[in-house]
Amino acid sequence: MEKHNDHNLGFGLGLRTDHFEEVLQGQPDVDWFEVISENFMVGGGKPLYYLQAIREQYPIVMHGVSMSLGSTDPLDMDYLKRLKHLVDEVKPSWISDHLCWSQLGGINSHDLLPMPYTEEALHHIVSNIRQAQDFLGQQMLIENVSSYISYSESAMTEWEFYSAVVEEADCLMLLDINNIYVSARNHHFDAERYLKGINPKRVRQMHLAGHSDYGDYIIDTHDHPVVDSVWQLYAKAIERFGPVSTMIERDDDIPALDELIAELDQARAISARVLAGEKKAGVAHG
Repeated sequence: MEKHNDHNLGFGLGLRTDHFEEVLQGQPDVDWFEVISENFMVGGGKPLYYLQAIREQYPIVMHGVSMSLGSTDPLDMDYLKRLKHLVDEVKPSWISDHLCWSQLGGINSHDLLPMPYTEEALHHIVSNIRQAQDFLGQQMLIENVSSYISYSESAMTEWEFYSAVVEEADCLMLLDINNIYVSARNHHFDAERYLKGINPKRVRQMHLAGHSDYGDYIIDTHDHPVVDSVWQLYAKAIERFGPVSTMIERDDDIPALDELIAELDQARAISARVLAGEKKAGVAHG
């Protein structure tokens, strides 16, 4: 199984159809792009044409939303075959999916549902991740999801469960900073404690996104700019993990590309400021 070396791609964006032509023709100041795998798991067509053309100009990573690694249903081998075909065509820098389940009895909820944090669930999802990695022939990145419910059966914290999963499955982390903030607000835990519970050597990518704040709870909607409190948590993440490939996710109410690049420049500036301060202080990362 191929293992990814420590490799920081820099600062990227989620590639969305609104911006296909502008990216292809304008070659904006973005280091790399992330695509939603399922949007391109088709035989030909305009989206795949654009992806292949943009792939010639930028590194691409593939992000899945349908593997349902935590489901008690068997892994969908037809899905994995189609995914592997796309991986072979695109040759992404890496591929990722989520620490969740989304289907049961063959019915897809189209939601990324959180796992119960139990030993049984841990061993189950580890087995599925190993199976998927073996089939795909490479390590995967697994992303933490935002959550709005908790299970009475849970016997450990989310970060303890997440950390145990990646160690036992020998996979890597796609750490979503906004999702940590959302879940911390909803479940009343310390987001910085979450960061401190994560092994820096396992973190390969970070997501930043906006959310909708309803006061008593917040929802990860990806339709707003990143808020100040998430930027502050991102700075803490850079302090702990060092330079990590970082991208902005925007899936609804998508603004002009220049606006997203300006937001990405905020991430560049925060990362540069934190790393410059640590260099001056002589801080090293594990």
